[in-house]
Amino acid sequence: MSRVAKSPIAIPKGVEITLKGQNVAVKGSKGSLALDAHNSVEVKREDDTLVFAPRDRTKGSNAMAGTMRSIINGMVIGVSQGFERKLELRGVGYRAQAQGKVLNLTLGFSHPVQYAVPEGISIETPSQTEVIVKGVDKQQVGQVAAKIRSYRPPEPYKGKGVRYSDEQVILKEAKKK
Repeated sequence: MSRVAKSPIAIPKGVEITLKGQNVAVKGSKGSLALDAHNSVEVKREDDTLVFAPRDRTKGSNAMAGTMRSIINGMVIGVSQGFERKLELRGVGYRAQAQGKVLNLTLGFSHPVQYAVPEGISIETPSQTEVIVKGVDKQQVGQVAAKIRSYRPPEPYKGKGVRYSDEQVILKEAKKK
């Protein structure tokens, strides 16, 4: 059995989990999420824990049990604590400003970039060069942060662009005569 699937998920206080067949619904203080577990994975609730097991002994269902455990663990953490991703803007004149459900970015183009924030995600700008993406769904938070970064990824010579706060950009040496 998958090493990841062997460890059960402890359900924290304030989180409700509903199992209906293969449908897993997680509800907490930050919001609620639902997922249809894969057919080759069996999800059982034992007291205050969720246990995962493959239905058959194939390599694919074994791997899928670990994958489902990881995804559902992310759901439990998301509805209880939430996820956030921090971005930094580096460059002269690079600015970000959140206005309601729109993020306005000035990234050195001839036009400002306006990003419509999807439902379930909140974006904060504590300063003009910082963007914080928050949400319940780990995948959606990462996707939104990657989309904002893709407008102007960090370039390798000066390091200008949008980068994750924990990202290390290795600068190249300039061309010699």
